[in-house]
Amino acid sequence: MFLDESGMLMAPLVRRSWSPRGQTPVLRQRGRSHQKVSAIAALCIPPTRDRIALYFRLHAQANINAERAMGFLEHLQRQLQTPLVLIWDSARIHKGAPINQCLSPGSAHLEYLPPYAPELNPLEYLWAWLKTNPLANDPVIDLHLLAQRTRCAAKSAQHRQDLLRGFLRHTGLSLRLR
Repeated sequence: MFLDESGMLMAPLVRRSWSPRGQTPVLRQRGRSHQKVSAIAALCIPPTRDRIALYFRLHAQANINAERAMGFLEHLQRQLQTPLVLIWDSARIHKGAPINQCLSPGSAHLEYLPPYAPELNPLEYLWAWLKTNPLANDPVIDLHLLAQRTRCAAKSAQHRQDLLRGFLRHTGLSLRLR
């Protein structure tokens, strides 16, 4: 299972778009807004490797810290009810006593990706896809709407095995997916 977190800002990523000839598209947005929705997610691959599951949780106006990561991990353990192999980046919040305390002995094995290797983390590709596809050119004016659209986009990704498998394949890690 891969774990990672990201943040979605109120200002959209602007990409090339279409409009009628002679009419420049205009994206109206709130200026100087530093509001955001932080997300934590896990890609889960069962031993049979027949399907990939995406779990995520959003936090409005909050950073993902060790306590939020622990809460997500505990919820995931209750949901899956099986020993886990966790693979995540070497961020400081992923290491230390709080994380080790939330994992009961035998319930999880931790592995860390090398530092400064986001290309090995398939969830980095999920965040990039969300920001550059469903959420691009989408100026939202309130935090609730940003959270709602982010949730909707992530839920649609949950049902796309081809997309989730593509994120894993793009890492180059040999996981022998079927």
